[in-house]
Amino acid sequence: MPETLVNLLYIISAMLFVFGLKRLGRADTARKGNMISAIGMLLAIVTALASDNLIHWPWIVVGLVSGSVIGALAARLVAMTSMPEMVALFNGFGGIASLLVGWVEFQRLYSAGLLASAPWNELIIIGITVLIGGVTFTGSVIAWGKLSEKLSSKPVLYGGQQIVNGLVVILILASILLVSLGRPLLGPDALLPFLTPYTVLIVLGGLSLILGVMVVIPIGGGDMPVVISLLNSYSGMAACAAGFVIKNNVLIVSGALVGSSGIILTNIMCKAMNRSLSNVLFSGFGAGGGSVKAGAGFTGEAKPVSVEDAYPILEAAQNVLIVPGYGMAVAQAQHAVQELASLMEENGTEVNFGIHPVAGRMPGHMNVLLAEANVPYDQLKEMDDVNPTIEMVDVALVIGANDVVNPAARSDEGSPLFGMPVINVDKARTVIVFKRSLNPGFAGVDNPLFFGDNTRMLFGDAKASIQGLVAEFKN
Repeated sequence: MPETLVNLLYIISAMLFVFGLKRLGRADTARKGNMISAIGMLLAIVTALASDNLIHWPWIVVGLVSGSVIGALAARLVAMTSMPEMVALFNGFGGIASLLVGWVEFQRLYSAGLLASAPWNELIIIGITVLIGGVTFTGSVIAWGKLSEKLSSKPVLYGGQQIVNGLVVILILASILLVSLGRPLLGPDALLPFLTPYTVLIVLGGLSLILGVMVVIPIGGGDMPVVISLLNSYSGMAACAAGFVIKNNVLIVSGALVGSSGIILTNIMCKAMNRSLSNVLFSGFGAGGGSVKAGAGFTGEAKPVSVEDAYPILEAAQNVLIVPGYGMAVAQAQHAVQELASLMEENGTEVNFGIHPVAGRMPGHMNVLLAEANVPYDQLKEMDDVNPTIEMVDVALVIGANDVVNPAARSDEGSPLFGMPVINVDKARTVIVFKRSLNPGFAGVDNPLFFGDNTRMLFGDAKASIQGLVAEFKN
């Protein structure tokens, strides 16, 4: 294929990526944006394969078909409650793919005897590709384990942790420098006879995998939305570095787009939590010792309410704000919530949904769930839109949300959540919390909202409780 045509197709692919990302910025156009970006990636892959003299076409086809089948099955079969951990795994797959690209390119130079004459800057890029890819892969696996609760969501902290991490980073940088600039020092007749460039690369890969684990284990479950977006950025940067390694323009562009958009999203998530990225990565949020215990400093007691008693409160309400959280996803209650909202609207009630930026366990989690249930997009309100008028809300329904509605974030300086912007549901005239118990949320921080004078606790499975209210309205 002529190089001019290849570059033209790459430009078209890049334009589709940019346009697709733009469409992803709105809930009502996100699905089309995803499709546009997917078409751009397919065009880029086909162009890349057609432009090179590939010898092993059968293996390429096997990989393309198997990957497409796995992706289609994952999209169709993975439950919405498992979407955050699936995203984490996909980030990891992108990281390990980039690592392998850098590794194979180094292997090609090493086997052909071209390593000694290879430019030092190209070898540095290979080292960076291996580094970012390794960190992304193991970091994403740990994030997957925390999100799926196969690993404890609490931070893993120990004495001298930052010193150990610093030593690992120093060894990694030394390995990259040895591979790129210190090649005369390596080999049987050199200053370091026990090391070869290939051995150093193996050490670099192993240390990068270890660093990925070390970076994520100190981060608590409450910070997982930030970690997901950060690892997504890492996977993009790894792909960009891999593009420089194999000199592929469209891979550089697509990786840069993913990396930069991931960083922007990470910054948005940090602002939504009123915390810096360094605080998220190194503070060990949720490690214990700083959380508020149920009843400690709280006045009053939890006031249970039944479905039958909650119904007249909703039936008489002029306006209702529904605040969903991860508990709604676990109960798979989004369709029942949509039906209840429709029935309340038929009863003359104004219904809106208050969406916190870090509700759920990945960015946009609640928006995806509610869109699946066909909730109108104009009813989805951001935190900054609902808080100014929250005191005019007759009833706030908190369905599975916890940390994002915790009033201790405003008033209790001893709470780990202090300073984090939350949806101020406690200022509504009446609050009904759908929850199984008074246990703390994923961040491990107890919630004084449950003991508020205007709060009623509707204990039990959220889906069953919502369906009970739907039955009351229908009757």
